[in-house]
Amino acid sequence: MADHKDPLAQAVQKIMEMMGENRPNFGGFKIKQGLMLAGVAAIAVILGTAWFTVQPEETGIVQRFGKAMRTSGPGLHFKLPFGIETVRLLPTARVLKEEFGFRTMSTVPGEKTRYAPSGPHEEESLMLTGDLNVIDVQWIIQYRIEDPILFLFKVRDTEKTIRDTTEAVMRRAVGNRLGSDVLTTGRVIVASEAKIEIQKILSAYQTGVRLVTVELQDVTPPDSVKPAFNEVNESRQDKERTINLAQERANREIPKARGVATQSISEAEGYALERINRAEGEATRFAAILTEYQSAPQVTRRRLYLEAMTDFLAGMKGLYIVDKDQKAMVPWLPLESSEEAGGKQP
Repeated sequence: MADHKDPLAQAVQKIMEMMGENRPNFGGFKIKQGLMLAGVAAIAVILGTAWFTVQPEETGIVQRFGKAMRTSGPGLHFKLPFGIETVRLLPTARVLKEEFGFRTMSTVPGEKTRYAPSGPHEEESLMLTGDLNVIDVQWIIQYRIEDPILFLFKVRDTEKTIRDTTEAVMRRAVGNRLGSDVLTTGRVIVASEAKIEIQKILSAYQTGVRLVTVELQDVTPPDSVKPAFNEVNESRQDKERTINLAQERANREIPKARGVATQSISEAEGYALERINRAEGEATRFAAILTEYQSAPQVTRRRLYLEAMTDFLAGMKGLYIVDKDQKAMVPWLPLESSEEAGGKQP
């Protein structure tokens, strides 16, 4: 509204100067000219205070004697002049951000913001974990103004309420967990739980805001204990590495031993089955031979003898009969095949 008041004030001042230069006298023309100038000034004041412009990312809240009457979207709008209705503009289409434990600043317009971790806001990030360790947690929240009327009038200082609520919820979320979890794998879970809890509280307070994200920027131990923490962390990493190596070897050796045991068991079962089948076969064969022997003993005895001699002689190369009166050995029955015998001839 300051941009609208400055040109208006200049116009009124210019009209007053003109009226001062043309003060009415006893002539009717001067009085008429002064009244015309006063009318022009009144019209200028009315026109200057009866319209306002809302930017594309803003929402205008029109107040009549302090009471919120309506909201206006982007564009040119009109209102009651002379301060009867005033307008407050809020960036409802923009994502707003609050930083905790650090600040980003830009000293020169157009340059990138610079990270400033040190300052009076350092106490925001120091938190006590569930295992009584102190860690430094830096985080941000991003939110949109969902209901501008609630944002302006339901809570006295909405921005401070958002900051206080966020800090209280984050301290409780960190305090319910171990420091090692917050420093490593639990960061995403802490941020997610904090977002849900913060939104629930802000909705109960009717602040008119909707959280977009809660993100932990940096989680580290305090500077004074960082060397000791790094040593503890290295020891834990060595422990995890040793456990992983042992688990890897166990995963390799145990299946191998199980495979060898299964193979031995299978071989033993196969050998037992083979011996059982062989014994059962021999027993069945013996029972069959016994039955034949009982029915025809002579024939069965001769057949058994011939089968035994056939198996015995099959492994012999030759048969010699030696007589005490004979001086030389005479082959009685050559058992070698013609090929084997031919192969041995010179």
